[in-house]
Amino acid sequence: MAQRDREDPHRPSRRRGQGELESQVLGALREAEAPVTAAWVQERLGGDLAYTTVVTILTRLLAKNAVARERRGRSFVWRPTADVAGLAALKMRRLLDGESDREAVLASFVTALPPDDEQVLRALLEAAQATDGTDVTDGTDVTDGTDGAPGDTED
Repeated sequence: MAQRDREDPHRPSRRRGQGELESQVLGALREAEAPVTAAWVQERLGGDLAYTTVVTILTRLLAKNAVARERRGRSFVWRPTADVAGLAALKMRRLLDGESDREAVLASFVTALPPDDEQVLRALLEAAQATDGTDVTDGTDVTDGTDGAPGDTED
């Protein structure tokens, strides 16, 4: 195998991480000024991927609603509907949706965050609260003056 890698410098020498190709394809699509073909994406990524691999990745991204496609002639052109951060968030949501104890998963996630990430998360939750009026600590509506309990009304 090592001999083969020396003979063909264009051959990838390592296996890509899970989701790495999706991120690369999505990144290439985001660089395009208009919807592009799979062949364009293949070329943009250096051409070392098979055309069928690029189409498979695009199809998987389509199933995740990260890209959209439209027919142009006998082929499709593709455009991004999400960025790389959106794709990562989608993966996180899908993993969370697959677990029966969401609270335990979220608690484990939050307690494992480094302090800087925890501060970012807190700031994002506070910004979301300010935008939609929901108390991030207990989910009650803080804009109507009630604690959200049934029968509560403002006099």
